[in-house]
Amino acid sequence: MMEHQDETGAAYDGVVELYASLFADRLETQPFSRNMIGTFAELVRATGNLRVVDVGCGPGHLTAMLHELGLDASGFDLSPGMVDHARQANPTLRFDEARMESLPVEDGVVGGVLAHYSMIHTPPAELPALLAEQVRVLAPGGLLLTSFFATGGPEPVRFDHKVTPAYSWPVDQFAELLTAAGLVPFAQLVHDPASERGFLDAHLLARLP
Repeated sequence: MMEHQDETGAAYDGVVELYASLFADRLETQPFSRNMIGTFAELVRATGNLRVVDVGCGPGHLTAMLHELGLDASGFDLSPGMVDHARQANPTLRFDEARMESLPVEDGVVGGVLAHYSMIHTPPAELPALLAEQVRVLAPGGLLLTSFFATGGPEPVRFDHKVTPAYSWPVDQFAELLTAAGLVPFAQLVHDPASERGFLDAHLLARLP
């Protein structure tokens, strides 16, 4: 796990400003993602536990969005460059360098976890460990929103992402991983992003009983 994460962190360190510029519009051109995050925020607010973590937060644009939606949001990323950028862009919010399988968060305390395309670089065999960590920090009734590239085939597909290799997943298989981690998937949105990759975009909402 260490080797591919070190490679991923280094790859994102090399594209901080470009990556941040691509998402400066805060999903204004991505209505499906924007509305799923809005739904996630509304459901988290309804639990009364406003603390959420944005894992793989990148330049911090979605952490800031969650804050604007009324949540006590903090962000974590394994790229020091991304964390530095996020802190400078959002000085009132908390951002820390951390690996997704070892979050500096207490057990069972957060109302929500956002994992927006942040697990796509994880080899399939290592994904359960990341999901277990997200379950660990969620309070009972807490919610997870995860977004990823979807494939219609029977198995995950490795592809050449513009930053570093990534994987697309069959939606049902990803949902099964959430269930195995102890979550209850209850909503999904799959749509065609009209991208050159040929993959669908998928968003899954799950709750910890």
